[in-house]
Amino acid sequence: MAEADPLKGFQVSVRIRPGAREGSGRPAEPYGAAMTDSDPPWEPPLAGSEAEHLVGALDRLRTTFRWKAGDLDPAGLRSSIGVSSLTLGGLLKHLAVVEDHVFITRLSGQPVGEPWRTAWDGDDWDFRSAADDTPAQLYALWDGAVERSRATLDAALADGGLDQLVHLATPDGRHASLRRLVCDLIEEYGRHTGHADLLREAVDGLVGEDPPEDWRAPTNGAEEPAS
Repeated sequence: MAEADPLKGFQVSVRIRPGAREGSGRPAEPYGAAMTDSDPPWEPPLAGSEAEHLVGALDRLRTTFRWKAGDLDPAGLRSSIGVSSLTLGGLLKHLAVVEDHVFITRLSGQPVGEPWRTAWDGDDWDFRSAADDTPAQLYALWDGAVERSRATLDAALADGGLDQLVHLATPDGRHASLRRLVCDLIEEYGRHTGHADLLREAVDGLVGEDPPEDWRAPTNGAEEPAS
């Protein structure tokens, strides 16, 4: 069975932090003025290495997405807006398979494992089939995929850094770098975290750019969905 590419056709999304812009006539706002040693763990470094900044940006988007999709019952995870069929449950399942596809298949050329390997039945399966899953199943799928991705990425960065070439290649044999995989996943999360902003506000009015500072993401679907 040929594996579908869940990243086909994704778009770029850019997130800009406040501050002075050239020619704006405004004084510079001190970037991260409120940052302290007790900053929440998803805050990217203020002046880290390239790898630290890219991983930090990715993890901040992951955290924001998980907060926006979290603590919902089946109705909340299946809610959509207007003519769109997108749901938070569908996004959880889609981003779970994207995580595995990027850091298993695109990185090393290995096929993704279960439940993706035998259950996939065509385009948009991840979005469509999420309606049949419980909240606990959806949260566990995403949490587990992200946990695997973090471990794999940490090991890859330690082994060869961002410049190393990965399995993913163009038809003429040019291979992508690990940097490209990380940047692609940041773009994917940027797009879908924006979707999650709108979907969650429509469910229960939750808004905001970041979680409360004392919020911590549950792991492996451990949270109790809202009743």
